[in-house]
Amino acid sequence: MAQEKNNAAVAASLVLLERAAEKHINSIFSKLALSEEPEVHRRVKAVLLFLSA
Repeated sequence: MAQEKNNAAVAASLVLLERAAEKHINSIFSKLALSEEPEVHRRVKAVLLFLSA
């Protein structure tokens, strides 16, 4: 995600099915309490939260 990859590219990098990667990514968003808000890009916010830790 930090490399600006979409779900398909993340799945290919990790040798997973795209659906499995999507579930893991959504789990990350959930654990970081990142809801779907139109003005917030969740992938960017997730990376920023990770880097700030």
